[in-house]
Amino acid sequence: MAKHSQNEVKDSLRDLTRIYRPENASKFVKDFIRKYRITSGYEPELTKLVEREMNLLQKSS
Repeated sequence: MAKHSQNEVKDSLRDLTRIYRPENASKFVKDFIRKYRITSGYEPELTKLVEREMNLLQKSS
């Protein structure tokens, strides 16, 4: 993935995490990867991103 595209993916995933507030980060990322046809090698990085965003949402509530 190009750097610009990777940032777009991360931004989109952060936004979707804020909107849907998933219970299971890994399942959410797997569905995201499948739906938007992203290389599965990015799954651990994106999972950490979603977990971090979920922690921020819990702290702000």
